[in-house]
Amino acid sequence: MNGIVAPIVAVERTRLPEFLRPRRRVSVIMVVFMTGEALEESVNCVLSDPMVDEFVIVDNGSTRVDATRLRNLADCDSRVVLLTGQGNVGFARGANLGARTATGDVLVFLNPDAFLQPGCVNALIREIAERPVPSIVGGRVLNADRTEQRGARRGDITPVTALLSLTQLARRVPAWRRFEVHWESEAAPAGVVEVPTISGACFCMRREDFDKVRGFDEGYFLHVEDVDLCWRVREAGGRVLFHPQAEVIHLGQTSQTSPIRVEFHKGVGLARYFRKRAQGLGELALAWLLSPLIVCTAIARPLMWRFKGRAA
Repeated sequence: MNGIVAPIVAVERTRLPEFLRPRRRVSVIMVVFMTGEALEESVNCVLSDPMVDEFVIVDNGSTRVDATRLRNLADCDSRVVLLTGQGNVGFARGANLGARTATGDVLVFLNPDAFLQPGCVNALIREIAERPVPSIVGGRVLNADRTEQRGARRGDITPVTALLSLTQLARRVPAWRRFEVHWESEAAPAGVVEVPTISGACFCMRREDFDKVRGFDEGYFLHVEDVDLCWRVREAGGRVLFHPQAEVIHLGQTSQTSPIRVEFHKGVGLARYFRKRAQGLGELALAWLLSPLIVCTAIARPLMWRFKGRAA
């Protein structure tokens, strides 16, 4: 040693070209409960996607025919991991169970009545890859006729915005337009944009981000857990993104469960969400006062659908 200290050379970290970067392992997570005929096509779309490394299916309850099909599928395809025996533990708890079981670095959550379109998964994982903050990227959810589905991209859902949207006052009164939470009637953006809320029918998160926000809140049984997750990502300083090129067709209302039961859980979830994010005693008191109205309104919706159907 001659006592000369070599200078420290600062090496700038350069971003590797995409083709040289190792691809992160992708796991698709699907929670199944009495889905109906759409399940088979939804599963086939997932397994046809070349970006899917692992497919975790959490069966909260299926018909005997569907349960047999899922078991046979898991026996024949090494990518499929089937979780059964937990009973109907709800979507949030089932999704967290699937996430804990999955081995992927990137998690794609997909409804069992949603059909991935070509390139959807690739678009989601490319957008999420190097985000500097916790992020969630939702796809463009389409109806069967390829119109954008209600709820695919939404504003911030609060008691005020929910009330004005439900009564359609946010659409009819120009001064209240900013309170409209449903944005599907607006022209689709040309590229990825930041929004307050995306649909839980198809979205993507890095595992480390999902773990950082502690996954889904299992206090929700069915519905609103996706709204809550988006809110918590934003509260953690993260970003909620809508990807118009990541398309998925979502049928909706295919479950063999009673619509009244589904809407009941939606109402209970929404009431819980408002109470959870209330700030101060005034907002909390308002949230508790609105809770019965929210639940009753939710239950009334399928009854009105049935009445209108008979009237037609």
